Formats: sequence, structure tokens, C-alpha cells
Amino acid sequence: MLRLADKLLSIARRDLLTALRYRTGFMLHSAGMLIEIVALYYLARAVGPQFHPDGIAYFPFLLIGASYATFLATGVSAFVHAVREAQVTGTMEVLMTTATPPHHIVVLTVLSTYGTYLLSTLVFVGAGIILFHVPLEHPNLAGALLVLVLSILTAFSLGIFAASFQVITQKGVAVLWLLNAATAFLTGTMFPISVLPGFLQKLSVLIPVTHSLNGLRLALFRGAGFRELAGPVLALAVCSAVLLPLSILSFSWAVRKAKLEGSVAFY
Repeated sequence: MLRLADKLLSIARRDLLTALRYRTGFMLHSAGMLIEIVALYYLARAVGPQFHPDGIAYFPFLLIGASYATFLATGVSAFVHAVREAQVTGTMEVLMTTATPPHHIVVLTVLSTYGTYLLSTLVFVGAGIILFHVPLEHPNLAGALLVLVLSILTAFSLGIFAASFQVITQKGVAVLWLLNAATAFLTGTMFPISVLPGFLQKLSVLIPVTHSLNGLRLALFRGAGFRELAGPVLALAVCSAVLLPLSILSFSWAVRKAKLEGSVAFY
């Protein structure tokens, strides 16, 4: 554990120094977030105050959907880009011959980036609530935190799966495209899943993101207790328990296969 912590601190220091060198990018990112929040607000106004999907005003509904969808997309892309960069720069073979397990390498590489994305997501939601005076009536912050932690574990699993696909096929971007499309259409990001046909609603329930969005909205904007959050929490816990070890196994298998085929550094 101490060795892992030391490696994580080294990577975090590297990423912090890189971020400090590109302060203009931070400013542009902040401006982009503000523009997106304003756009969501006026979209909600255009739809009208009478629209309350799942009993929640449309603007906070959009705020959670857009912020988590962006976090998931950028988080998963971090895994793909980490592997891609290692392939392009020629460091992939070197990294995979070290004593550190392959899944440790890819997780450590993206962990600080993931933390940055998570912080941006929290700032995004907080700014939307503050700027447009979104009412919070007794929000269940502990419940929201539990849902968020389980959602992060699930997102990690999806990212490692995408990294496995990048190692094997060098086309991890295809996974990102599919994930973004499925998230936007099937999980209730921009509209409630209740408007979908019955068979698509059943398919939506099988996607972890649906339960993440539902749980976060219930906890923050309806003050749902843990009994009401039991469904989303249980679904996310099962997804995390199943997907995380499977994703680690898949990445280890992908690296072994690439080593045998001599394609570790292909891109």
C-alpha cells in the first residue's frame, strides 16, 4: 500500500505541474462550464415550469443528468487516452514489464485526472444550484455521497473495460462513442426514461448510469431517505461488485494477449 501511495503521489505531482503550466486551459474550461449551465437553464425555461420529470423541476433534472454524463464520458476517455498515449510515446512496453500489475498502472495513471473531473462535476452542480437558486429541501447528502461513491466505482469499471478494448483493438474511441450514445438516449440524462417504449425502459434498467442519475436526483432534490434509495443503491452495489473484478480480469487478459502477439505498443 505504501508503494502504491508513493506512486500515486508522484503521478499527482506530475499532473499538478502540468495543470499549472496550462492555466489558460483551466480558465477556458471554467468559462465553458458556465456557458453550459446557462444553456441548460434556458432550455428548462423554454420547456416550461410545468414539466416535472420524476417529480423534479426540469432544470435540476438536467443539471444532474448533464454533469454526470460529462463526468462519465471524460472519466472513461481518460482510461482510453492513457493507454493510447503510452502506445504512441512508446512507453507501453516499458510500463507493462514492470513489477506493478497492469491494472494498477492504468488506474494510477488516471486517478488524479479522475479526481479533477469529479471536482469539476461537483463545482458544476454547485454553481448551477447557487446561480439559479435551485431549492434544496432537506437533501440527503449522506445518501447522495453513497450513490456517488458506488457510481464512481462503476465508472471506473467501464473505464478499465474501455482500456482493455484499446489494448486489443486500438479502437477504444468506439467504446466512448457507444457509451456516450447509450448514456444520452437510454439513461434519463435529458428526459425521463418513462417516455421510452417499454422494451427500451427494460434495457435502461440494466445500465448502471440510470440508477446513478435516479439516486442522485432523489437524494438531492427530493430528500429521499435510505429506504427510498435502496433500489438505486442495491443496483449500483451489485454492478460495482460484478463489473470491477471483471474489468480488472479483462485488462490483465488483454495485456497478456497483446504481449503474446507482440502488439503491446501498436496504435
